[in-house]
Amino acid sequence: MSTSFHALTVKKINKETADTVTITLEVPPILTGEFQYIAGQYLTFKKTVNGEEIRRSYSICSAPYEKELSVAVKAIENGLFSQFAVNELKVGDTLDTMPPMGNFKITPDANAQKNHIFYAAGSGITPVISMVKTILKEEPKSKVHMFYGNKSAADTIFLEELDALDAANDNFELVHFLSREDTGNPITNGRIDQSTCASIFNTYLHGADVDAVYACGPEQMIMCVKDFYTNKGMDKSKIHFELFKTSVPTENIAVESGEVISSNVTVVIDDEEYQFDLNSNGKNILQAAQDQDADVPFSCKGGVCCTCRAKVMEGTVRMDLNFALEEDEVADGFILTCQAHPTSEKVVISFDEY
Repeated sequence: MSTSFHALTVKKINKETADTVTITLEVPPILTGEFQYIAGQYLTFKKTVNGEEIRRSYSICSAPYEKELSVAVKAIENGLFSQFAVNELKVGDTLDTMPPMGNFKITPDANAQKNHIFYAAGSGITPVISMVKTILKEEPKSKVHMFYGNKSAADTIFLEELDALDAANDNFELVHFLSREDTGNPITNGRIDQSTCASIFNTYLHGADVDAVYACGPEQMIMCVKDFYTNKGMDKSKIHFELFKTSVPTENIAVESGEVISSNVTVVIDDEEYQFDLNSNGKNILQAAQDQDADVPFSCKGGVCCTCRAKVMEGTVRMDLNFALEEDEVADGFILTCQAHPTSEKVVISFDEY
């Protein structure tokens, strides 16, 4: 996994809704291997705006078999990168782009016969549509159910493409939910919340053996989906989700009680070592490494993406938040360095372990 940025040329820009565009990037042959991706993964972009370097991650909405690399960007109020991408970016421009990353992904099995359940809302559709297209193309014996929430039909990203997929595939069931437009069906009027999850299951999934659940969108929707299936006894390993942001502010995380530890931390990246002392209640490891001029990878700094993922080679750490790493990754020693603090007198962290 490379954490270097490469200047990719914008090949195509498509307007999806009034505030959303799909950006297709040209990958030169020499970088084809680095930019291979699994459905559901994301790209991280770097851009300097008003003298400030910003990094933002966006999910890939194309499917690997389509042989294109596309992301969808929705403009948000005061969003420096999203406003630039939607209103200023032009075909022929270049974007500094990090190779694909992310654990919210699916690898198809041509012989599998599964029931995949997807929940998406708003721009949460971006990784989901890549995963859905991939399953329909490369895992044809499986069934895909997708429940997609938006304010209105006009706000629905990929509306025509999804409806065309629905019409063309007998094993794909698509249900639209609208919160500010009457659908003519009480079940599909409003947001996808706890009560809606029950209605969806009883109406559309009753009697079905659910093999895997995927959710992407607002935190509230994701937690409702997660809680619903957990309460039904589904194994947590079958419930997958990706947050684009969290409502939990890092600065409000309570520090664990106990003795404050002064730790000597070594960060390894690209075979280079950076050493520094760090208090267990002080800065996170990512920020401390950046203070030492270590070119460590990052994007959200909120525990949501996994761009800053690294492995603890020696010592122990604690994380404030973790919305990105799977339980087995944590068990193997991987951490989100933007959320990590040392809890032993010596800690060695490596960004070179995958």
